[in-house]
Amino acid sequence: EYVSAMKHGLGLNKILGTIHIYPTMAEANKYVAGHWKRAHAPQRLLAWVERFHRWRRGGK
Repeated sequence: EYVSAMKHGLGLNKILGTIHIYPTMAEANKYVAGHWKRAHAPQRLLAWVERFHRWRRGGK
């Protein structure tokens, strides 16, 4: 799946949105893709988004 996605220029969001016949395969791919995205996320942006959502919910 990853080789095909790389060959055709598809991103992780396409892999995360794929529905498989066997849920265990889908869950493993989603877990790995999600883990990679979290590990490579821009920390400053995530901190800002966290503060924004906290403010929207009325928190401190």
